[in-house]
Amino acid sequence: MTDLIQTITVFALPVIFAITLHEAAHGYVARLFGDPTATLAGRVTLNPIAHIDPVGTILVPLGMLLTSKLLGGPPLLFGWAKPVPVDFGRLRKPKQDMLWVALAGPAANLLMAVMWAITIRFVLETGLGRDSFLFQVAAVGIQINLVLMALNLFPLLPLDGGRILFSLLPHQLAWQYGRLEPYGMVILIVLLLTGSLWVLIEPFMALGRWIVRLFL
Repeated sequence: MTDLIQTITVFALPVIFAITLHEAAHGYVARLFGDPTATLAGRVTLNPIAHIDPVGTILVPLGMLLTSKLLGGPPLLFGWAKPVPVDFGRLRKPKQDMLWVALAGPAANLLMAVMWAITIRFVLETGLGRDSFLFQVAAVGIQINLVLMALNLFPLLPLDGGRILFSLLPHQLAWQYGRLEPYGMVILIVLLLTGSLWVLIEPFMALGRWIVRLFL
């Protein structure tokens, strides 16, 4: 039980920062391109309470951490926040601007992974050591943000990667691709349960790790 509490303590701060910046970035960029929906809803904020989903942000990650502890494996984490409301029709160029709104979330996670990497460098240079609480939090912060970045870049609607792909496809192909969105979460869950998802997002993870290593 003590180990579980320690694990939750280490994971809590990086997870809260990761989801908060990810969601706020979507809303902020949407506002830049003409859609104030998220701003009017109070979602362009660094207050994590505005973005927390009781099930996806708390219950599911806690359940996965508890399960991994009981099974004796490494800590696993999966979850989601409340999606930021974006009215793509209010963007100045809806299809083109969708790319930047969607890309903002994963970009925010990559930026945070880099900031956690700089934190690790600071910890090591000041002699705090790898056993320090700050080092453990920063290491988890890198992993959490890279996973969120890679997962959201996966080209499956309604994930950010799906929005990016929709924006880049020619109009006819884009609308045909968009018809798959109602089945996207089912497909994602199947990929997750079969273990295929981690294989498919590994190229994005590898790119993220390469960028992070530049700052270590």
